[in-house]
Amino acid sequence: WLAVEKEYEFDGPKSKASLLDLFDGRRQLILYRAFFEPGVVGWPEHACVGCSMVADQVAHPAHLNARETTLVFASRALQKDIKRLKARMGWELIPWYTLMDEFDKDFGVDEWHGTNAFIRDGDRVFRTYFVNNRGDEQMGGTWNYLDITALGRQEEWEDSPKSYPQSTPYEWWNWHDEYGNDKASAKVLEQVRRGRAAAQAGGDTA
Repeated sequence: WLAVEKEYEFDGPKSKASLLDLFDGRRQLILYRAFFEPGVVGWPEHACVGCSMVADQVAHPAHLNARETTLVFASRALQKDIKRLKARMGWELIPWYTLMDEFDKDFGVDEWHGTNAFIRDGDRVFRTYFVNNRGDEQMGGTWNYLDITALGRQEEWEDSPKSYPQSTPYEWWNWHDEYGNDKASAKVLEQVRRGRAAAQAGGDTA
């Protein structure tokens, strides 16, 4: 883990924000540097075509949030332009911030797209992973994102330190609009356990 000692500022849809604010109270943060700004092909109607493909692939963030992980995008464009782009392209669920300083240069994403993963310990922030190029372009799915975080999928089969949160596979899943609903979670849990029991009876190791 690499400690982030420098302060960074972003402009958001509601107000200015620090790197710590981008976690939105969760333990982990994934930040994708998307190129949407003057000088990029497609401006001002579109973001970079590759970055746009990544945005098109992003799964509903509720599943990441359920694993204490927040996903955000960041670009140099102003918030008014980002708001217009998100509405046009159907990306309203992606929190998208404006870079205000040298964050992109400091984290290797000032000239090319890339995804940085962070974790926080109280108010201390650490960079835990970075991927770009061909490894970055396949991001978007819940599992792809969780697999680059320090805590992983947080499931029992992973070889993680004892202090890491872990739960039984499948049993934390829910509909994206039902996380936090105990009644809905109980129904899902019952179905999952019934299905796993049937699979194991048939010789499956699910």
